[in-house]
Amino acid sequence: MPNKNNNVLYRDLRFEGAVDQETRTVPISFSSEAAVRRFDWARGEYYNEILGHEDGNVDLSRLQDMGVCLFNHDRDKVIGAIIEPVLDTAERKCKAKIRFDSDDFAERIYQKVLSGTLKGISVGYGISSFEDVKPGAKSTCGRFTGPCKIARSWMPYEASVVSIPADAAVGVGRSLVDDTELAEFRAYKEAQKQQAEQKRAAEAARMANLKRELGIMEMEGV
Repeated sequence: MPNKNNNVLYRDLRFEGAVDQETRTVPISFSSEAAVRRFDWARGEYYNEILGHEDGNVDLSRLQDMGVCLFNHDRDKVIGAIIEPVLDTAERKCKAKIRFDSDDFAERIYQKVLSGTLKGISVGYGISSFEDVKPGAKSTCGRFTGPCKIARSWMPYEASVVSIPADAAVGVGRSLVDDTELAEFRAYKEAQKQQAEQKRAAEAARMANLKRELGIMEMEGV
C-alpha cells in the first residue's frame, strides 16, 4: 500500500571500506534487505519492513542527479556528495561512495571518519508502494514469510554520516533520530479524529432531517 504520509524513514549501516585519501572518497552500503520492526497503528500490530533490492524496486535517480551526504541528516550540514550509487542485486544492497568536501566543517567530519571516530552511515528514504505479505504467507519472490511489508517501490533521498548509529536493542537498522513511528501515530490519531467528526456531522444531519420531517407531520396533523 502507498505511504500516504510521505514520511522520511531512516536506516543505518557502516562504512564498507577504507578512505581513499587521494580522492577523499569512501565506499558505503547504504541499504540492505535487513528487516526493521515497525508498528501499524491502523491494524494495531507489529510487522517487519523490508526494502526490496530486486530489479525495479529502488529508484536511484535522485541520488544520481543530486546525491548529497549530510551530517546527522541535517540539511544545513552538507559534507559532500554521494557518487556512483548502484543496486547490487547479487548482494541485495545499494552501494555508493561519499566524496567529502574541503570546507572547514566537512574537513572536521572527514578527519573523524579518517581516524575511525565516526563509523556510522544512515540513509533517508521514502516508500511509494508495499507488497503486504500476510502471516504465514510467502512473498511473490518466495524469499520472505509474513507478516511483513516489502517496499517494492522506494527511493533514497540522502545519506548521512551519523554520530549515533542504530541501537540493536530497538531493531536492526533503526536510527535513533527516526521519528517515523511518532509521525505515523499522529497521522493515525488525526484520521481517527476526522472519522469521529464526520460521524458526528452525519448524525447531526440525520437528527436535523428527522426533526424537520416530524415538524412537517405535525403541520399536516398526522
